[in-house]
Amino acid sequence: MKKSRIILAALSLAACAPPKPATPPAPQTPPYELSVLPLPQTVELDESSRFRPDSLTTVSIDAAVDSTLGLYVQSLLAPIIRTGPARLAAGSQPPANSIYLKLDPTIVGDESYDLLTTPSSVTIKARSNAGLFYGIQTLRQLFPSSIEHPAAVGRRLWIPTGHIADSPRFEWRGMMLDVSRHFLEPDDVKRFIDHLALYKINRLHLHLADDQGWRIEIKSRPSLTAIGGSTQVGGGKGGFYTQDEYRDLVAYAAARYITIVPEIDMPGHTNAALASIPELNCDGVSPPLYTGIRVGFSALCVDSARIYPVLEDIVREISAMTPGPYFHIGGDEVTKLTHPQYLGFIEKMQSIVNANGKRMIGWGEIAPAQLSPQTIVQNWKKDSSFVHAARGGKVIVSASSKLYLDMQYDTTTALGLHWAGYNTTRTAYDWEPATFIPGVQEASIIGVEAPLWAETVIKVEDYEYLAFPRIIAAAELGWTRHRDWEGFNRRLQLHDERLKALGINAGR
Repeated sequence: MKKSRIILAALSLAACAPPKPATPPAPQTPPYELSVLPLPQTVELDESSRFRPDSLTTVSIDAAVDSTLGLYVQSLLAPIIRTGPARLAAGSQPPANSIYLKLDPTIVGDESYDLLTTPSSVTIKARSNAGLFYGIQTLRQLFPSSIEHPAAVGRRLWIPTGHIADSPRFEWRGMMLDVSRHFLEPDDVKRFIDHLALYKINRLHLHLADDQGWRIEIKSRPSLTAIGGSTQVGGGKGGFYTQDEYRDLVAYAAARYITIVPEIDMPGHTNAALASIPELNCDGVSPPLYTGIRVGFSALCVDSARIYPVLEDIVREISAMTPGPYFHIGGDEVTKLTHPQYLGFIEKMQSIVNANGKRMIGWGEIAPAQLSPQTIVQNWKKDSSFVHAARGGKVIVSASSKLYLDMQYDTTTALGLHWAGYNTTRTAYDWEPATFIPGVQEASIIGVEAPLWAETVIKVEDYEYLAFPRIIAAAELGWTRHRDWEGFNRRLQLHDERLKALGINAGR
């Protein structure tokens, strides 16, 4: 990437002349090393030439660009750039010494972007505002990590000139947060959203209900949060999101081009719901609340017609608050139902979810049911995902042996479990999702997602410790087609200062 320059040194021929005092060497800027994560598709940079924003630099956006993107760039470079974006009239050219955002219909792909840097300007072009946002994240990572410290004294920012053209490999690049076993406050979820956006992750799957807690207000069924939301693993105080808080999270994520995917796990993993609503139980008697971590002991009374109005209310209220097209019904680890009971329930729920205008998602166990090709199966262990792929359905790859962020890094890791093995950062990175599931070809894979289950984590710092840096590996797995571990590991080491600057409690 570096254009070398040869400097010829003049040699003195006056051997008898008295020696002159040595001239102190000019300050040297360390060589530029790329630490952009995930790795862009093509990168051509020239560190001998640089763009340096200053107090006269402006941010310009064309007529169709979302103004919040211009404000976002301005905020990243404040206080160097002191004014908000200037919107250009159609057909006009941006001024010199500017950062220019432009929508360009010739760019192929809704999330693709093109970034061009010269000594006097930066231009980011994309087909959509989402593509511009991802281009801005790359621009942000091209700058030194001090860009994350707006108040730093004497902060000097620069980037090499050059060209980056980029597009993602997979449509779905996700992370799952389990907020049911331990509850995360809304501000902590927003903190995660901010960090995920930096790495071009575009799906946040919220696991909102399980045996240990119900975390979303359902106005027609208030006992779900009054009872089911009152505890968590270990017997803590629990918590839940009001509908206003949930809408705010959805909007906050959408502003960062992340789609919230709500999950209500059923027909198993339902003890919090069973404890809250007696008619969900076959005997009409609610069990006690549960604060352990055992799985597979709970199930809805799926043969009873009285449970379905409750489930319809839940799906209807959550769907109405969720502009995104997805509703996740869980469906994993069900041991208390017969196979026909289970399949019949999944098919009924598919009808309910579809009737509310959403596309159903379920864990891999749902694959043998009569599913619409529009339904998505989320693979996490050996299952029948190939059956769904054969009928034209899509699969999310969340291999527990590779992408489960709640697995310990190694035997010395204090947090996490290891039933699926020890997942190092290399384990999460160095594999190929397109060939991982027998019988499922790349054309059937909608993307990858890294789940973080919360049996052992309590505080946001705990979640971050298990998530980072492995979620960055998952992000590159979903974005970058041509990968190599050594190159990623080097960029990740260079990226460590940025993680520290952001205050992320990352693992080793």
